Amino acid sequence: MAKGDLTRGERLQIMLSPEELAAVDDFRFKQRMPSRAAAVRELFRLGLAAVGIMPAEAGVKSGDFGVFSTGQESSLRSSRPKNGSGSKDRA
Repeated sequence: MAKGDLTRGERLQIMLSPEELAAVDDFRFKQRMPSRAAAVRELFRLGLAAVGIMPAEAGVKSGDFGVFSTGQESSLRSSRPKNGSGSKDRA
């Protein structure tokens, strides 16, 4: 999704403890984020990047992520770090 694109297709509701919510709010205010939602999206992005999961490029289809590398997906996979964490690619 391009930065500044305000259309979001899915809603995700989560329950947080008071301590978790305080941590999100602390992050939000220290980073001068405009909303809790923006802070949570940034924390997701940072967490995923920390374990080597990078967002797919625009136009990549879920079928491009497979077990065996052939064609376009092999070039996609070569740009991703291999961390052996057992995480699965999702579209």
